[in-house]
Amino acid sequence: MTTPAIDARPSMKTLQAYRFALDPTPSQERALWAHAGAARVAHNWALARVKAVVEQRAAERSYGIAESALTPTSSWSLPALRREWNTNKSVVAPWWRTCSKEAFNTGLDALARALKNWSDSRTGSRRGRAMGFPRFKSRRRDTPSVRFTTGAIRLESDRQHVVLPKLGQLKVHESTRKLARRIDAGTARILSATVRRVGGRWYVAFTVEVVRDVSHPRRPNAVVGVDVGITCLAVLSTGEGVPNPRHLDRALRQVRSLSRRLARQSGPAGRPRRQPSRRWLRTKAKLSRLHARVANRRIDGLHKLTTRLADEFGTIVVEDLHVTGMLGNRRVARHIADAGFGEIRRQLQYKTRWNGGRLVVADRWYPSSKTCSSCGVVRTKLLLSDRKFHCDECGAVHDRDLNAARNLAALAARIDTTGSGPEAGRGADQKTHFGGRVAAKRQSGTAAAGKTGTAAPQGVATNAALTFSAER
Repeated sequence: MTTPAIDARPSMKTLQAYRFALDPTPSQERALWAHAGAARVAHNWALARVKAVVEQRAAERSYGIAESALTPTSSWSLPALRREWNTNKSVVAPWWRTCSKEAFNTGLDALARALKNWSDSRTGSRRGRAMGFPRFKSRRRDTPSVRFTTGAIRLESDRQHVVLPKLGQLKVHESTRKLARRIDAGTARILSATVRRVGGRWYVAFTVEVVRDVSHPRRPNAVVGVDVGITCLAVLSTGEGVPNPRHLDRALRQVRSLSRRLARQSGPAGRPRRQPSRRWLRTKAKLSRLHARVANRRIDGLHKLTTRLADEFGTIVVEDLHVTGMLGNRRVARHIADAGFGEIRRQLQYKTRWNGGRLVVADRWYPSSKTCSSCGVVRTKLLLSDRKFHCDECGAVHDRDLNAARNLAALAARIDTTGSGPEAGRGADQKTHFGGRVAAKRQSGTAAAGKTGTAAPQGVATNAALTFSAER
């Protein structure tokens, strides 16, 4: 008697999104617009009440009124905002029964999150750039969206329709079999559904709790360093270069033509309470579809690249790039945004976890481009225009990007298995750790002591070597 084989592969629970394009009927599209408008109405009404209290208290303080005598504050939490809305919705929105309650909850939840982020940013408990006070949502400026968390949210058995609360059965443009198979197997559970309009088309995105089998890379012991750039999207330490498709640059001529046409036509700019012309609306739709097409092509290429790396290599080493700071350079900002440096690292973070691999993030100050991958000497200066690395110590000549990728791959041996250490991860001491000898600056009258290539102690930098971190 033979016993059935038992799959011993480990599994993990994770949140995953499945997005499908919708093909709604005209009446269903009007209902989608109504739900998005209901979310905007609830958001703006609650924001007006909160803003009135904040401004009233500020005015009373300017009059010298004691803190205890100020106008009582109103809670900014989602339950408090929902209670106030339920009390006043019959007056503010007499038509509230025509929309799902989730539509109003969407606007109130967005406001509660925005107010919390603003408050945490002011008190210093939120990291990152400073958050401003929430603004009122606009019908033209903001993306129409609504999120459903309760009610009938399911896929139909024909795999061509989805069911959402109050909206009923909506046809999807593509088959839902990828998600339906997981649901039928009991390895997926739908938590919420978000409907958004992007590029002239409605999409529904399901947030799903998925039980995934942790797989293994094809080469679990292989290490690859990935150096991202503009000329080549990614250069691997194996010598492979992934060309940069430059999707936005290819479409830029058409984008400029449509933008000029849009500026010449009669739009809403400078014309309050007046509807834009039909030609302006058609041109605006064309421009939106063009931008959506560029974004879809970019994200498709990045997914294919990161999936291939996570499936093949057991350890992937990337740099901790300060993308926000790099976007401050007006000469290369558009090219960096078009390449998607931050998206590459974000996708590698979860894909390596799904595939049982390891992602090592080198510290932002690690001199990957200034270190010779052959002898380990660190140059004191390397301009951005220097596309070749010339080592004065061993005479080797390397491609700049390939040399950086090889140094990143060699860094993996110096990092522990958790991906932390003095050269990687958060909490680094922000000092450059030299992997080998340091090229010291030669001083007059010190030919022997100041000879180029003189070895420096590990972790000790000469005065000339200290200048490289600001010029990297």
